[in-house]
Amino acid sequence: MTSPPTSQARRVVLFFAVTLAIITYVDRVCISQAAPAMQAELGLTKIQMGYAFTAFGWAYALFEIPGGWLGDRIGPRKVLMRVVGMWSLFTVATGWAWNLWSLVVSRFFFGMGEAGCFPNITKAFTNWFPSAERVKAQGILWLSARWGGAFTPLLVGWMLASGGEGKFGLGLHYRWVFLIFGLLGVVWALSFYRWFRDYPKNHPSVSAAELAVIGETLHSGDHSMPWGKLLASRTVWMLWAQYFFMSYAWYFYITWFPTYLKEQFTGMGDMQRALLACVPLFFGGIGSILAGLLSARLDVWLGSIARTRRWLGVLGMGAAGLMLSISMQLQTPVASVLAIGLAALFSDLAMPGAWGACMDVGGRHTGALSGSMNMMGQVGGAIAPMAVPLVLAATNNNWTINMGLFAVSYFLGAICWAFINSDERLHE
Repeated sequence: MTSPPTSQARRVVLFFAVTLAIITYVDRVCISQAAPAMQAELGLTKIQMGYAFTAFGWAYALFEIPGGWLGDRIGPRKVLMRVVGMWSLFTVATGWAWNLWSLVVSRFFFGMGEAGCFPNITKAFTNWFPSAERVKAQGILWLSARWGGAFTPLLVGWMLASGGEGKFGLGLHYRWVFLIFGLLGVVWALSFYRWFRDYPKNHPSVSAAELAVIGETLHSGDHSMPWGKLLASRTVWMLWAQYFFMSYAWYFYITWFPTYLKEQFTGMGDMQRALLACVPLFFGGIGSILAGLLSARLDVWLGSIARTRRWLGVLGMGAAGLMLSISMQLQTPVASVLAIGLAALFSDLAMPGAWGACMDVGGRHTGALSGSMNMMGQVGGAIAPMAVPLVLAATNNNWTINMGLFAVSYFLGAICWAFINSDERLHE
C-alpha cells in the first residue's frame, strides 16, 4: 500500500513571496528611472530629488521594527495584506505628485508601507519552512527581488519612451506607469489574504505528510519586543552593522545609478543606459541564488551553517569592495559597469545568510530581529541618497569620492561578518 503524496503548499507560499519581492522592487526602483522626467516637470534640483529618495529610506527604516513586531503579534497574513495595499496606494500617489512636498510625503508613506514586507515574509518562511530549506528560500526570494528591480529600468524606459521610426516604446506619461504598478500590488494583496494562513496546520491544502516535513513552527511565549536580548547580543549588533554598510552601498544602484551613467558616459543613448542600469541588480540576484544553492554543500565542507554564513559574508562583501575600487579605474562603460555588477553579485552572497541568521537566532522573535536588522540597513539606505548629491556638490560633480565611500562601506561590512555567530539563540 503506497503512502499518500506529500503536499507542497509551501511552494505556493514561496510563489507569493517571490511575486511580492518583484512587486516591491519594481515599485521601489521605478522612480529612479522616472526621476529625470519628474525633475523636469516638477522643477526639482538633484538635491530636492534626493529629499524624495531619502524620505522613502527614513520611513522604511523607522517602521521596520513596528512592522516586524506586528507580524510576531498578529501574524504575517494580516500585516502583509494591509501594508501591500498601503504602499500600492502611495505608489499611485507618487505619480500624481504636483510639487516637492507632495512627492516627499508620498514617498514617506510608501516607505512606511514597504517596511513591513521582508520582515513578515521572513516570519512566514519561519512558520512554513523547515530550517534546512530556509536559506534556499531566501536565496530564491532575493533573486526575484533583485531581478524585479534589475529589469524595471528597462521596462520603465520602454513604457516612457515614445514610439517612432526605428524605436519601440509605449510613450506613456510617468503618472500612468506608477498607476499600473500600484494596481499590481492591490491584486496581490487580495489574492494573498484569501489563500494564505499564518501556520501550515491551519491550511486545508497541507497534508499530514507535509506537516511532518515542516515540523513544529508555532512559537509560544511572550512576543513583546525583546530589547534586552537584542542589545546584549554581539551577533545582533554585527547583523545590524553589516546590513547598514551593505545597504549604504546598495542604495546607489536603485537611486542614483541611472544618473551616474548619464553623467559619466555621455555618449550613450537612453536605452543603452537603461540596459546597463539593469546590471547591478541582475548580478545581485545571481549572487543571492548562488548563496542559497551552495549553502548546503558549504555547510558540510565547513562543518556548520554558522561558518558558511560567516565566510560568505566576509569574502562576499570584501570582494564587493574590491570590485567597486576596480570599477573606478576603468574608462569604458561596459567594463566599468561589469565591475559594479560583480560588486553587487559578491555583496549578495551575504544576503540570504543574513536573513537566515535572523530566522535561526530570532525564533519567535524573528519578526522583531529581522525588522531591526532591516531598519539599520535602511538607515544606511536613507543616508546614501542624500549624501551622494551633497558629495557631488562639494567635489565639482566628481563621482570618484562617492564610489570610494561605497567601497569602504563594503569593507566595513566584511569585518562585521567575522564576528557573527548564527548558532546563538535569542529565544532560549
